Amino acid sequence: MDKRFKTWPDYENCISNLPNSVMRYFGVETKGKTLPMLDRYLKGEYRNVIVLLLDGMGINIMKKNLSKDGFFMSHLKGQYSSTFPPTTVAATTSVLSGQMPNEHGWLGWDCYYPQIDKNVTVFLNVEQETGIPAADYNVPYRYCSYENVIDRLKNEGIEAHLVAPFIEPYPNGFDMITDMIKSLSKKEGRKYIYAYFDEPDTTMHKKGCFTKEAIDSLRKLEQKVNKLCSEIEDSLLIVTADHGHIDSRCLCIEDYPDIMECLVRMPSIEPRALNLFIKPDMKKKFEDEFIRLFGEDFVLMTKEEVIESKLFGTGTDHIYFKDMLGDYLAVATGDTTIFNTKEEADTFIGVHAGLTTDEMAIPLIVIDTNEVD
Repeated sequence: MDKRFKTWPDYENCISNLPNSVMRYFGVETKGKTLPMLDRYLKGEYRNVIVLLLDGMGINIMKKNLSKDGFFMSHLKGQYSSTFPPTTVAATTSVLSGQMPNEHGWLGWDCYYPQIDKNVTVFLNVEQETGIPAADYNVPYRYCSYENVIDRLKNEGIEAHLVAPFIEPYPNGFDMITDMIKSLSKKEGRKYIYAYFDEPDTTMHKKGCFTKEAIDSLRKLEQKVNKLCSEIEDSLLIVTADHGHIDSRCLCIEDYPDIMECLVRMPSIEPRALNLFIKPDMKKKFEDEFIRLFGEDFVLMTKEEVIESKLFGTGTDHIYFKDMLGDYLAVATGDTTIFNTKEEADTFIGVHAGLTTDEMAIPLIVIDTNEVD
């Protein structure tokens, strides 16, 4: 761990370990280490093992927005670590692959791909700045393809399902997500179901982490999961999150011309994990200016420091990982966030992807539906 940081991803107890526990439970070779905290619950012969990931529902969000006697808190078995950065692209790819970000290469919302010399918005496959298609093929999948846990289980003859708004039949809303889980769980035979939903993350980005809207979103999810558990049998339901959230002071990098002058291209990865390519003759100026402006809220690491520190993971680096990194990585340790555009800076309130405990710590909620009244 770099001594400049108070919080660091724990890759021995991390969201990338969770799917490896599932694979081991079903007797399939794992991609990495399992999650000891979960292994102790994966001992019975359940018909269904279900992982439900609620985007952004970090430990801090649960403790401040939910009753300590409520359904989620009463089934909370402990907390563990997101990946770095603690953000949806990196962490959910780890849940699907059983690999760390440095292994799978899906580092954040926008990634630099040296093969096409462009920043690409990963999930959308569009150029970061223009929004036009990045190529006539899927850039992230071509250069950073991975085998997901669902396919690995299926290849071993084990029934497995992925339920998410972006996968057919494109369930529209959480009620449809839970209806699909319920329907699949009633099918005969042992199976794995992984489900994803984008709340409370979406609400917190727009409204903040501890507003009435955020509390309402989270409590409705809790009520519906409680109801789901009373309607399914012989299942172990694991509820978790990809990352936490904090409220932020949001800035726009274009408002700092001395910084902009140093850039080869706009920052990538995340607004709280800025991947920065700097003109060769301006590195000293950039370092001095960035530290002067943002040194209290960001730690500036060189590419070499990032690689040596194993911040993105302790496994074997993806073949393109090092080439995707810029000259510097600016990692948020305070509540300041630096967006590429004023529109984003004016829109976002809740944020994540930095190295604070509130962004990194996520819950492990485990419910044996045979024990739910």
